[in-house]
Amino acid sequence: MNAVIGQAGVLLAFLSALLGIATLATGLVKGRPHLVRSGRGYTFLILAGALLAVGAMQHALITHDFSLRFVANNNSRSTPLLYTVAGMWSALEGSILLWGIILAGYLTAIAIRFRQRVDDPLFGWAMVTGFVVALFFFGLMLGPANPFRTQSVPLGFDGPGPNPLLQNHPLMAFHPPMLYLGYVGFTVPFAFAVGSLITGRLGEGWLVETRRWTLFAWGFLTVGIILGAWWSYEVLGWGGFWAWDPVENASFLPWLTGTAFIHSVMVQERRGMLRVWNLSLLIATFSLTILGTFLTRSGVLDSVHAFSQSSIGPLVLAFFGLVVLVGVGLIVWRGDRLRSPGAIDSPVSREGAFLANNLLFGAFAFVVLLGTVFPLITEAVNGQRISVGRPYFDRMTTPVALALLFLMAVAPALPWRKASTELLRHRLQWPAWGGGLALVACVALGLRGLAPLAAFGLGGFAAGAALRQLVLSARRQGVRGLLGRANGGMIVHLGVVVIAVAFAASASYAHRAEFRLNPGQSAHLAGHTVTYLGTEDVRYPNRLSTKARVRIDDGRVYTPSLSQYPFATQAIGTPSVRTGGFNDVYLTLVTSPEKRGGSAVIGVVIKPLVLWLWIGGGIMAIGTILSVLPGRRRRPTDAASAPVPSARADEVEAPDSIPEIATVPGA
Repeated sequence: MNAVIGQAGVLLAFLSALLGIATLATGLVKGRPHLVRSGRGYTFLILAGALLAVGAMQHALITHDFSLRFVANNNSRSTPLLYTVAGMWSALEGSILLWGIILAGYLTAIAIRFRQRVDDPLFGWAMVTGFVVALFFFGLMLGPANPFRTQSVPLGFDGPGPNPLLQNHPLMAFHPPMLYLGYVGFTVPFAFAVGSLITGRLGEGWLVETRRWTLFAWGFLTVGIILGAWWSYEVLGWGGFWAWDPVENASFLPWLTGTAFIHSVMVQERRGMLRVWNLSLLIATFSLTILGTFLTRSGVLDSVHAFSQSSIGPLVLAFFGLVVLVGVGLIVWRGDRLRSPGAIDSPVSREGAFLANNLLFGAFAFVVLLGTVFPLITEAVNGQRISVGRPYFDRMTTPVALALLFLMAVAPALPWRKASTELLRHRLQWPAWGGGLALVACVALGLRGLAPLAAFGLGGFAAGAALRQLVLSARRQGVRGLLGRANGGMIVHLGVVVIAVAFAASASYAHRAEFRLNPGQSAHLAGHTVTYLGTEDVRYPNRLSTKARVRIDDGRVYTPSLSQYPFATQAIGTPSVRTGGFNDVYLTLVTSPEKRGGSAVIGVVIKPLVLWLWIGGGIMAIGTILSVLPGRRRRPTDAASAPVPSARADEVEAPDSIPEIATVPGA
């Protein structure tokens, strides 16, 4: 029954997307408004089909319906309920199903949000684009990624459960959905960009319409990446949180281009410039989400995060090529109408800073993309598989990251059009003092290393610039001054600075060692003492764990462990971490005792400021929420006629001070 209901739901969603495309396209091409209006209704049928399919899959997982091949391969009677539910996105077919229901939710949300605009051709073509994406993913579920394939099972059969790495930490239940809310969310601005290109309505109105949708997608992707790093740190046992793994890079690439778009779009909204840049960044961002799907679900790259070898790789790669071809083709077709009405008056201006920002983010994305796909290129050319490791990524991305920190400090202080030396000196004085004092303090504390010291100094500079902006806004408007894109963005900047400083510190000043200890013996590392007290075996419903009892600094006892799961070929290690504001003490059980009371090998890693990575991610999430809340608005006449701010003005002009009332794309 679960298979029948689930397959019916997928088929309903697929046919609804297909009929929606046909109905909307016919109505738009032939000028039949009633067809355009009726086409919107297929959105709700897609959602109904997705809900049926997901409901059937969750019922099958919870009731252990092993007649479904997906359940038999990724579920067991002993799997805890949380990981049973999360098992839907622990393997290929279920992850595509998760993509499908999130996409259906987004399509339904925009259909409801723009329900008064069903006759608008731009909205119509945007819906057609969304239906095409839905058609592809639900088509995968009818074909090679069908999650409802059935099989016969013997009486008393029990499955292996999810991958052991995916059922030993609660973050598994939240990290993938957050990532997918970000990935799929970029479908909305991409669809409206395609609609604007098809209709030729290339003004700034459609950007205003999709601004918050883009921020939500970016915010979810940001939180998903942070949770993924946290999961890696808490689960994988290598003492780090970011290894430039291909699948990590697959999520980071659209974040980079999406971040560039969020900044660059303000120039178009304000002065009508960088239109080609913005459309290209949107198309690149959505295309990279599809490329990420290919990298993680085709089996072409080796990664602890990747799904196994599957047959959907060529189809996803073909869809990626189609998206790029259509996007670039539309931009070329509308090239003459995409010319900006103005030009950058001076490189030392807000516009110039955002253009430099685009170039740096583009370079960052290119470096990461090249390092990620280069093994595939070399294998295709000469049949040899090579690996591109962390030294390449660190060496190539560090200068770009430092330059971006510098821009984060300078850009908020720049006015539109042109800045004078006097103005910059006045606005950057206190941020520069903050950066200088941070650098001096770090050197006085004995910290060394060019890259980390540069990160600390530039981080202080950027944090000072953001705080200056927030203080000025709060002084003028009180707490409400923190709302809106400009000052919410400054809070996001503070979160980025916290993460950058924590990343630099943890990467540059970590200490690690392994100690073979008998019960009662102690070892010392970087000012900390660890004492091994012995081991104990603990049986859980889904695993047998050997836990080492380790006391840190004569305080609390921590329990790193090695766990043996049914059907697993080797034991899975789980670290235990003492988290502190200044550093973490990260413990792993490398080798358990061969006999009771024997010695064990304990891995110890001392990493500074790791806690601040997660705090920085939380600050970024708060800033994103504040960015989508309405801030101070100006009347359109005021915005249109406002003079260029005086070079002597003390306040930094808010980049979101344009009117937010435009409702007609292209207006």
